[in-house]
Amino acid sequence: QVQLVESGGGLVQAGGSLRLSCIASGRTFSNYAMAWFRQAPGKERDIVTAISGGGSTTYYDDSVKGRFTISRDNAKNTVYLQMSSLKPEDTAVYFCAASGSIASMEEYSYWGQGTQVTVSS
Repeated sequence: QVQLVESGGGLVQAGGSLRLSCIASGRTFSNYAMAWFRQAPGKERDIVTAISGGGSTTYYDDSVKGRFTISRDNAKNTVYLQMSSLKPEDTAVYFCAASGSIASMEEYSYWGQGTQVTVSS
């Protein structure tokens, strides 16, 4: 059974930085894409960024390009989200997600519990 545990959220001032981590267990980590989603109050959960199993392919939503960086350490079964130049509109619960299919970056079947990121103006 796949388990995902996020950490690293918190309160930060606008312009600041945070790094989120997500540790995965339960299967061969490097075979599957990973992603970060976020959900703001009253809004849908949207994808922020994704990374392929080997780390060579990444995707970023336009709203975070140039500010956020996704990376992974397959030896540690961990995916990271480095967030810089944070804005109040980045405030949301951030979820780590794992793909359910080898080589797919389109669908995600496993979810972490979420970690709150709050950016004050």
